[in-house]
This record gives sequence, C-alpha cells and structure tokens, in this order.
Amino acid sequence: MKKLIDFLNELEDKKIHYKLAKYCDDYIMVEIAVPGEHWEVEFSPDDVRVEKFKSDGTLFDESELRDLFERFSG
Repeated sequence: MKKLIDFLNELEDKKIHYKLAKYCDDYIMVEIAVPGEHWEVEFSPDDVRVEKFKSDGTLFDESELRDLFERFSG
C-alpha cells in the first residue's frame, strides 16, 4: 500500500491527473492520460504492473465511432 500512496503523492506533486479503478480482485489501477499516451499502473500487495499505450498521432473523424460500437458492443 505504501508504494501506491507514494506514487499517488508524486503524481499530485507533479500535477499529473489520474483516476483510480479496480478491475481485478487483487489490484488497484491508476489510470493516467498524458499527451499522446495512456498509462495503466496496477498495484497489488506484492506487485506493480505498468502498461503503456502510445498514439502514433493518427486522427479519425466521427465515422470511426461506428467501429467502436460494432466491435465492442455486447
């Protein structure tokens, strides 16, 4: 828990916005969006996992939203 609290304090000190989420039983996720990147940092009592998603700068128009709904709706 100390690693998580220290990490959140550093994000706040650096004025980096974050959101907390819980998707797995054993992990708390810190979601961070910075220009061109999205980070997911997961903390458990024994482990820290980091996943980074980087944009290649490609922009799409609103027609791309249809793809979102077609591919990911239940």
